Amino acid sequence: MPLETSEKRTPSRWLTTTVLGIILATFFSDVSHEMCTAVLPMYLTTVGLGPAALGVIEGLADFLVSISKLLGGYVGHRVRRKRPWATLGYLMTTFGTWGIAFAGSLAAIVTLRGTAWVGRGFRSPLRDYLLADSVEPAYYGRAYGLERTGDMLGAVLGPLIAMLLIWGGWSFQSIIFWTVLPGLIAAGAFFFLIRERVKATGTHDAGQTQNVNAPFPRVFWLFLIGVFLFGMGDFSRTFLVWLAARSLGQDGSIVTGTLSLAVLLYLAHNLVSAIAAYPVGQAGDRGSKMAILIFGYSLGIVTNLLLAWHHASFGWLIVAIILSGVYIAVEETLEKAVAAQMLPRSKRSLGFGILACGNAVGDMLSSLYVGLLLEMNLAFWAFACAAAFGALGVLWLLLAPRLFLSSKSNQAAREHWRS
Repeated sequence: MPLETSEKRTPSRWLTTTVLGIILATFFSDVSHEMCTAVLPMYLTTVGLGPAALGVIEGLADFLVSISKLLGGYVGHRVRRKRPWATLGYLMTTFGTWGIAFAGSLAAIVTLRGTAWVGRGFRSPLRDYLLADSVEPAYYGRAYGLERTGDMLGAVLGPLIAMLLIWGGWSFQSIIFWTVLPGLIAAGAFFFLIRERVKATGTHDAGQTQNVNAPFPRVFWLFLIGVFLFGMGDFSRTFLVWLAARSLGQDGSIVTGTLSLAVLLYLAHNLVSAIAAYPVGQAGDRGSKMAILIFGYSLGIVTNLLLAWHHASFGWLIVAIILSGVYIAVEETLEKAVAAQMLPRSKRSLGFGILACGNAVGDMLSSLYVGLLLEMNLAFWAFACAAAFGALGVLWLLLAPRLFLSSKSNQAAREHWRS
């Protein structure tokens, strides 16, 4: 079991055992649940369910994620040791995903997918807190970028394993069953490698106890509104698999070869994100994190407009998938890095929970309306609405500091926003 420590980090050794443990846990957990995600849209067809059901499953799962992320942030705000609680979240995700292999009804799949995503959401702010707490602020972008790289590499290997198993004649049920193995490895890596900075009994940890009851910085709430608006257009990436499979099918039917190629495209999406995440974080550390985040959001708008106009074109779908991979890397890396920079240590765990909750609520609503509109054969409006919400998020991030931080007393907050 790892020893808890209060040792200071040095800039030359920001890649600590804790950072490594978080990266490995993220990697193997993503291998596990992405194996399931890659085949879930087609697994649903075997039990007579379509894109509307997919939207309900992903939307309700995102809703549960939003609640559990807030809960995880609150628990992290109150407990001294966050590692055991985050490990519990990894185990919930593992066994919830594994259980889908035994489900055959919409209610059962929703329940199990929801359980998995509750665990995933609960652990998220705890993990993000531990990561920020293990590196200096000058390395937030790189740390979160490397964590996102591990996440997306797992999201590459997971679909790749699923695709190879499909080619080998495995059933969707068998593929989902074996997700339990990498999930358990993830939980073990997190529990045994993480070293928390916990104050010794009777000592004073000013960074954790100072201003515990102080309000969150105003600049954080303004940032959160922009994140939520963009999240309203940031639907589940599982719809890309569904679009690819439908685009490749001659008559809309799903066959093994079509499915395998659709999963391969999803793998390519995650590989693009894995390649982009660390350079994005590094660029954020050297320049303006907010400016690069706004650029990533703008790529998301372009992606959704391409999907709106060319969702039936296989060639344009490939372009949209590549752009999606890039903007997801920017979004997931720099949203956390910006928040970590805005929040004092005493508010960081709860702040990450609030940030993740707002993001998840937006994702939930976007998955629901995109799924329903696709079921009604209104693909253009599904993705046009997503692009419109994304544009609102970008406009807010551009205008908010001028509208709400215009006085001289807010000059420091404006500078903090630009950085």
